[in-house]
Amino acid sequence: MSLEVDLHNAIKPLCARVFPDVAPANTTTPYVTWQQIGGKAPTYLDGSLPNKRNAFVQVNVWAKTRLEATQLMLQIEEALCASTTLVARPQGALQAAFDDDTESRGAIQDFEIWATR
Repeated sequence: MSLEVDLHNAIKPLCARVFPDVAPANTTTPYVTWQQIGGKAPTYLDGSLPNKRNAFVQVNVWAKTRLEATQLMLQIEEALCASTTLVARPQGALQAAFDDDTESRGAIQDFEIWATR
C-alpha cells in the first residue's frame, strides 16, 4: 500500500469522515483531516532510495465538544501506534483548537510515520 492509503485505513474505522488536507464545506462533525508537514528524505550511501518513506503528519479532529474531539484523537493515537502497516509515533501530546467559523472544537496531533514507499 502507500502511506496515504494505510493512514486512511487506520483512521476510517474510528471516524467515517476522513480527508487529506481539508474537509468539504459543511462536513458533519466529527471528522478528521490530515496533511503531511514534512519528513525525512533518507538515501543510502550509494544514492539509492530505501523501500520506506518518512513523513511528519498532522492529524486534526473536529467535533462539537472538547470531550468528543479529545476522545477521538486519543483513539486515533492508539490506532496509529498499534498499526501493523505503518510505524507511527506521536511527536507530542495533542493540542486543543477552536474554529470560529463553525464553532467546532479541535484536537491536533503530529506524528512521525514510516510507511511503504
